[in-house]
Amino acid sequence: MARILHFSDLHLGAESYGRFDPETGLSSRMGDFTAAFDHVVAYALQNDIHLVLFAGDAYKTCDPSPTLQREFAHRIAQMARAGIPVVLLVGNHDVPNARGRANAVTIFETLGVENVYVASRPQTWHIETRGGPIQVLTLPWLGRSILTSLDEHKNKSIEEIQQTLLEKVENVLLGEIAALDPTQPAVLLAHASVFGATFGSERRTILGRDLLLPASLYANPAFDYVALGHIHKHQVLNDAPLVVYSGSLERIDFGEENDDKGFVVAEVTKGRARYTFVQTPARKFITIRVQVTGQDPMSDIAKAIEQVDVRDAVVRLIVRACAEHEPLIDDRACRQLLRDAFYIAAIVRDIERFNRIKLGGADSVESLTPRQLLEQYLRSKNTSQERIHILLEYADRLMISGE
Repeated sequence: MARILHFSDLHLGAESYGRFDPETGLSSRMGDFTAAFDHVVAYALQNDIHLVLFAGDAYKTCDPSPTLQREFAHRIAQMARAGIPVVLLVGNHDVPNARGRANAVTIFETLGVENVYVASRPQTWHIETRGGPIQVLTLPWLGRSILTSLDEHKNKSIEEIQQTLLEKVENVLLGEIAALDPTQPAVLLAHASVFGATFGSERRTILGRDLLLPASLYANPAFDYVALGHIHKHQVLNDAPLVVYSGSLERIDFGEENDDKGFVVAEVTKGRARYTFVQTPARKFITIRVQVTGQDPMSDIAKAIEQVDVRDAVVRLIVRACAEHEPLIDDRACRQLLRDAFYIAAIVRDIERFNRIKLGGADSVESLTPRQLLEQYLRSKNTSQERIHILLEYADRLMISGE
């Protein structure tokens, strides 16, 4: 039995909701991400882990600073020197825009670091571990730019390019699957979006751009475990074979406020796998919503804040009040009430206006669907009927694809 630690989407260098530290020259959020990574390393070293699978996106950008590279390499080296093989998959944040440039983790491959495998293309790795041999089929991030950079595909539509890329991926994967040793455990390690997954906050940046892998590929019975990265929300998509997104180690923004963060430990044998989710000490994100009901908005706000433990949390305050109470809301006093927070992201005033604009006769803004509101807006701008039809089609796709 092989004990596999599977983690993903580290995003070292993410600086949102942090402050510049003049002593270190780094964001105050840097410590959050390295602390989460340290939790991974400590677990691997102390709990008889036989293989570590990193499912992509080591850094926030494909051009990390030397400091970020040092922090990442130091922790990977700790596990590799302890005799634990580490597979580093290339994610979309690790891939440069120009085809000739190296990816963000290729230095490990260039230096030939022992026990570290850099997976920058689809292939099968045969790895000896303390828990026995294991086959790892790797599928790094495959964006449309792979094809759009070629002359033969430049004039194709997005749909045509996606279909062509999917066919190529399917052919490669099926070829690799056919060559697997049926007597040894097999794992698929992929950085991709797959059909059936629930997106986290990253949905708004990847929607419409991702290649979606069908279940017939990622849930193939030839695999005993499927380790996925790219979507930040931890989730299990299939039981046999076991298909798991480990999720990210640290919260990026408020879209992940209620998501548990951590990594997966999977025990894999031929024909069977089971897993445990291990949480990391992720930074708390808290939204405090206040409905002003009396004549003293600050009293209502203070009562709402007192009910929440904001210590060391990233906090946003949303105050809903009528227009007459708006001048009584004191942002400076709100910040003083939130002084124990790690970071105050925003103080938002949601002011109720009672003289609503009427659209379409008796219908108020509140009674219209988002689609109807968009259509009314486009008509008010004298948009042509043909263009309205096209824009509404795209809007429908976005709303159908949303959570």
